[in-house]
This record gives sequence, structure tokens and C-alpha cells, in this order.
Amino acid sequence: MPTTLFDTYIDRISAGERLPADDIRELARTPDILPLGMLADALRRRLHGSRTTFLRVASCALDQSIADAVPPAAREIRLTGAPETLAAAVSAVQAARAVAGNRTVAAFAWADAERWREAEGQGVLKQLHDAGLDAIAELPLDKVADPRTALRALTSRGFAQVRLSIVTAPAAERTELLLRVAELQDEFGCVQSLDPLPFKLAAYRPTTGYDDVKMVAIARLAAPNVPTIQVDWQRYGPKLAQVALTFGADDIYGVSPSDEAPDGRRRAPLEEIRRNIEAAGFEPVERDGRFA
Repeated sequence: MPTTLFDTYIDRISAGERLPADDIRELARTPDILPLGMLADALRRRLHGSRTTFLRVASCALDQSIADAVPPAAREIRLTGAPETLAAAVSAVQAARAVAGNRTVAAFAWADAERWREAEGQGVLKQLHDAGLDAIAELPLDKVADPRTALRALTSRGFAQVRLSIVTAPAAERTELLLRVAELQDEFGCVQSLDPLPFKLAAYRPTTGYDDVKMVAIARLAAPNVPTIQVDWQRYGPKLAQVALTFGADDIYGVSPSDEAPDGRRRAPLEEIRRNIEAAGFEPVERDGRFA
């Protein structure tokens, strides 16, 4: 990336300007990720300073006893699996809500909620929200046919903070998806967080650290109006998460809520995540599922 062009981008980011879509596409094509990371980091620091948040999540399968599966340290309960019926979904949410107290309850992927919505109408989302569901756990940009309709349905039923994600889309296809996120946020203003790294990886087309941190940087630059760019701690691990923080990410999702430390206190999940963030030069702040 030529120095003069880099300086132009830095000046515009520092002034609070949004880079045009064509510039983002050009940045996505550059093989030089260090200047790209510096641009994303400049934007990230303008938005968040050195503050880096993390969330400890307890994942519970629908056939588990929720009361036994949720450690006290968890700040969010995430229900996993696909209930066969709306009644089963409502029952699971109610059980989680009874255990959660002030903690958030997130459940299911939008693909499941969409199936119920087609069968039952938008009343499905209202029933889940009334039962105590705070958030749909995943709204995958590459799997939902019409994200705009999905966001309208979610916001109309009280889901004020939406988490967008990617399931399988390769890096070459994600730039356009990320640019779409900025447009959706302009319209709805409800996108709280964006995880630009795929949930599922193809064995014949493995991801690389180079591709991953580059996509984190593009996500930050493409959607500066989205508050939070996330990296999943359990899925991508401490090393990638730490580097991603210097490429525009500001939140680490999915940290273990366990306080067990069989390998010593320094290896306990809470100590490890704090040390990891501090080693990257940031200030660790534990949050809840409502980003408070």
C-alpha cells in the first residue's frame, strides 16, 4: 500500500469519515496486511480506546439440566440445538430464564427461528421474547436469504441487540457481506456485534491466520457503525484472538465460565483471558450479554 494512500486513509479515519465501499474492496485485495491492520487498529482505538471486553458463556444443550450446566461465573446462558416444536423452544427458554436471573439468555440460530416463523408467523419471536429470550444467538449473513427482513422481524419483537455472524462463506465472498452490514446498521441501528470469521471450516479449504486477521480488519473498516467486532475464543483460540485485537477486534466471545484451574491459577480461564488481552496492549473488561 503506497505511503501517501495509507496516510490519506489514516487521516480520514482519524477525522471520523467512513471509507467508501470501493476503497474497502481495494483494501480487501491488498496482500500487505500490516498497513491494513494499522488502519483497522486506528479505527478501533478511536471507537474504544484500549478497552477490550470479553464474555463468559455457558452453552447448554436442550436435553441438559440447565441448573446443573450453568456455572455461577457465566454472564450469558446460550441454548444450543434445534427444538422440534415451538412449545419445546418456549419451555427451554423459560427454564433458562429461571436459572439466569439478571444474566442474559441467548438461544438457537436464526435458521431455526426462521423455520418456526414460516410455520407460525412472527408471533413465534414474540413468544420466545416473552418467555425470557434476550437474543437470537446467531444471525448468519451467508445463510439467511433476506437479512433485512430478519432484522425487521427481530427488532419489531423487542430484540434490540443483534449479533451477526458467518457460517461458511469464504474470505473472497465476505467483503460484500460486511459492506451490507454497514447498510443494515444504517437502516435498523440494532447490530451490536459482528463476528466475521466462519463458524464452520471446510476440511478441503482450511482457513489461515493471515486470512483471518485480514478479514477482522476488513470487518472493522467496512462497518465502522457497528460497535463491536468479535472473535470467538473457543473456536479460534488464544493466539489468533490476541493478534485479532491488534487488527480491529474489540471483544472476545465465548470464554469459558469455569473457575477450575487444575494446571494452576495462571491457567484458569479468567486469568488466561485477562493476561492474553493485556499482553496485546489492551485493558480487559468483563461484560455481560447486554454489553454492560
